[in-house]
Amino acid sequence: MKAIAVIDHTLQDIDLPLPQAGARDLLVKVAAISVNPIDHKMRGAATEDGSPRVLGWDVAGVVTAVGPSVTLFKAGDEVYYAGSLVRPGANSEYHVVDERIVGRKPSTLDFAQAAALPLTSITAWEAIYERLGVKHGGGDQGKTILIVGGAGGVGSIAIQLASKLARLTVIATASRPESAAWCRKLGAEHVIDHSGDMPAQLKALGIAEVDFILCLNEFDHHFPAMAEALAPQGKLCSIVKNERPLALELLFPKSATLVFELMFTRSMFETADMIEQHKLLTILAGLIDEGRITTTLGEVIGSISAANIAKAHAALEARRTIGKLVLSGF
Repeated sequence: MKAIAVIDHTLQDIDLPLPQAGARDLLVKVAAISVNPIDHKMRGAATEDGSPRVLGWDVAGVVTAVGPSVTLFKAGDEVYYAGSLVRPGANSEYHVVDERIVGRKPSTLDFAQAAALPLTSITAWEAIYERLGVKHGGGDQGKTILIVGGAGGVGSIAIQLASKLARLTVIATASRPESAAWCRKLGAEHVIDHSGDMPAQLKALGIAEVDFILCLNEFDHHFPAMAEALAPQGKLCSIVKNERPLALELLFPKSATLVFELMFTRSMFETADMIEQHKLLTILAGLIDEGRITTTLGEVIGSISAANIAKAHAALEARRTIGKLVLSGF
């Protein structure tokens, strides 16, 4: 099968044997993929034996075969999912994935539109509902959330989950007029500039402090401002790790909560609740088909090839993208 792999830190078009499905696995014919920052970050990590490494953790495709213990899917099902960091990625014609982290593709979306969603949707869902503890169905209606980096892939879905489903007042951050407009279109009530003084901008809006903060980039840089803006007993979640020691004492007087979110945790450790990702992708597909949530597709940049994936990585590294970049077909 055709695949795109990292060899000597460069992306190359290669041929690989067709993978075989394990007991709880699906063999999926890949129709579309999208790219995420994890892709270009992992590109520089060589395998121990120097073998080709296939990246890619956002997929929409069709199940062609199932393992003997599979109960959730059958051949012919259209699916979408984000895969696992400890297994080969999906930048290939066929891909093997555990059924417990797979959802049925929203019927109202094509494969490219669906491929834009899994990784970022799981991340945003887990961050908002599980890590920050925001109540489903509007139980926290009227509370405020600051989403730092609102126009990216995770921010684009997080704004929708927070505003349309949880009914929070969403303040997103964006540094350009076009990205600010994107955030407002998705449901942000206010947009401020994360390159400026965020607490001062919040106060100018009449918002002295926020109940929740979701940090999607530059955690170390933004931490002091976020600690200042967070309300007493508020909660802060970051999807990126700190690179330096943090002044955690800034959170102590507020009895604030700091928590991290990595959507790969369940699949990496095969946790007992691994199937929760199947469940949430199923719920998300229903919300999309009902028209309550929209795809975060920003641009389809071409077919699945080493050249186009490299182009997508470069765009992500430049940090000027809006929504998700998708590649479709081989």
